[in-house]
Amino acid sequence: MANSPQARKRARQNSVRRLRNHSQRAAVRTAMKKLDAAIQSGDQAAAKAAYETSVSSIDKATIKGLHHKNRAARLKSRLNRRVQAMGA
Repeated sequence: MANSPQARKRARQNSVRRLRNHSQRAAVRTAMKKLDAAIQSGDQAAAKAAYETSVSSIDKATIKGLHHKNRAARLKSRLNRRVQAMGA
């Protein structure tokens, strides 16, 4: 257990950040799963809507420090490629 005031504060901060990171990570994963489901169903309109939601959640998580900006760009690029492949 933390003994100094600084260590106690750091433990509190880590706990709050861990919970926030967990919810952000879950939101990103859920959005990506919905996009996968829309792609599997073959509904292009639903896939585009799910893509926009996924990109938004990825960007929000990146701004808050959950992902590196290059990882976010890579995720969005891969998702976009899959959505575009539906139209071809």
